[in-house]
Order: sequence, then structure tokens, then C-alpha cells
Amino acid sequence: MTFAVIQMVSQDDVLANLSRARRLLERAANDGARLVVLPENFAAMGRRDLIALGRAEALGQGPILPWLQRTALDLRLWIVAGTLPLPPDDAPEAKPRACSLLFDEHGQRVARYDKLHLFDVEVADNRGSYRESDDFAPGERLVVADTPIGRMGMTVCYDLRFPELYGALRQAGAELISVPAAFTAVTGGAHWQVLTRARAIETQCYLLAAGQGGEHPGPRQTFGHSAIVDPWGRVLAECAQGEAVLLASRDVAEQQAIRQRMPVQTHRRIFSSDVPRPIAVE
Repeated sequence: MTFAVIQMVSQDDVLANLSRARRLLERAANDGARLVVLPENFAAMGRRDLIALGRAEALGQGPILPWLQRTALDLRLWIVAGTLPLPPDDAPEAKPRACSLLFDEHGQRVARYDKLHLFDVEVADNRGSYRESDDFAPGERLVVADTPIGRMGMTVCYDLRFPELYGALRQAGAELISVPAAFTAVTGGAHWQVLTRARAIETQCYLLAAGQGGEHPGPRQTFGHSAIVDPWGRVLAECAQGEAVLLASRDVAEQQAIRQRMPVQTHRRIFSSDVPRPIAVE
């Protein structure tokens, strides 16, 4: 029941990033991990042609998707592939989504989650502002998927600020939640660690938060502090900056005991009249 999160400092060279990711994934596999989460934008950070890169991948003309399939198969790993800028499967000419893919140990894609919440904010850093909606369309559904470690809900980065999403994933049966991310140094320093622990405590899930941690082209500085947080909110593993492989194991009995002692799911009262988004069970 061992899993891992990987922290990277991805640059604008796709092949170099894939080479670094392969070495980190090999370390995780050698240490016994069955499932590994890569960070947001693991294959490229700071490129101006990310949309063209994603279209090439969707047309079968890029290196990233074949690399993911081959690596998952070679290492017998389930891989949460951070994020890629891919158009919808049924509309290759449409505006791309920031999507997180799940590959099984046979190299087969078993789930796709398109980021629901787009990062359109002003930040007091070198860039000043971020407008993901200029390049991406938001996703439209929640995704939970069965894995060897347990039932996993999928989220991405800015999603972390929306507890209603995490509550819906728990309601859909999530036992662990993936959070590939690239938090800015400013917003991460203020809120990342509080948010990761809060989402784990609220959902009583293991939170697998795989971040970017360092300097990137742009220029851009990411906060790092990738972490694995258990259902009681304890940080089981963490790394501040630089590349890292963090490992932990799921204790099923302890998670069940936490949920029994603190039965928050059975105590939930719903006050919102909003119609919930559909849930994809994959």
C-alpha cells in the first residue's frame, strides 16, 4: 500500500524533464511505490507554446503520452501524470483543458480529470498576474478512480482552495486525493501547508500533494513543500525545495478508525441549493 509524490523543478526542455522524471519514478518504484503522483506541468514549465505542444500530443505526434505509457509499463507503476494541456477527447480542435491523467501499471490510461478551477488572479510576484482562462477551458466533472492503493479522487493545484470539491470527492468514496500543483512562492508561502492539511482533515483522506519547487523560466518561482498528509492531518513526508521522492503507506485500519471516531460524513448537513456537477466513476 505504498505510494509516492514527486517534486520537480521543471524547465522548458520537454525531453530533459522527462529524463529527470524517469529517474525519480525509478527511485519511487525501487522503494516499493505502487502509485506515484507527478507535479503540475511536469513535462514543461515556462514554454510559450504549451497549447501547440498539447495539440501535438492529442494527435499522437508528441513524446509525452507515449513516454507515460512506456514508463508506467516498464516500472509497473500507476502514475498520476501531473497536468498536460490537452483538448477534450471528443473535440481535438476545442480549447484545451489542464488535465491530469491516470495510467495503470500496464500503461493504459484509466482516468482523465480536467481542472475545474482556473487560476485567474493577481499575485505580488515577478509575473504579477495569472490568467489560465486565456489558454484553457475549465473541466466539467468530478473524477474518482479505483487504484491498488484505494479509491482516488483527482484534483489540480488551485482546486485546493475549494473545499466543496473535496467534500464531493469524499462523498463519492475517495480514500486518497491527488493534488499535482505548481503554487507560486507567494501564495504557497501564505496558504499551501494550511490548505493541504485542512483538505486532508475535512475529507479524512490521504492527500498526495506533488508540487514544483524552485526557479523556472518566465521567470517564475514555485513554493514546493510537496507533502503526503494522512487523514488525521499529520504530515507524513515533506520537502521544501528541489527534486524529491516522498513515500508513505496507507494504513487502512487506521483510516477506518479515524472515520469511525470522527464520523463527520454522517453529520454533514447540506445548505446549498446548487445543483452538484456530475461525478465520473472511472
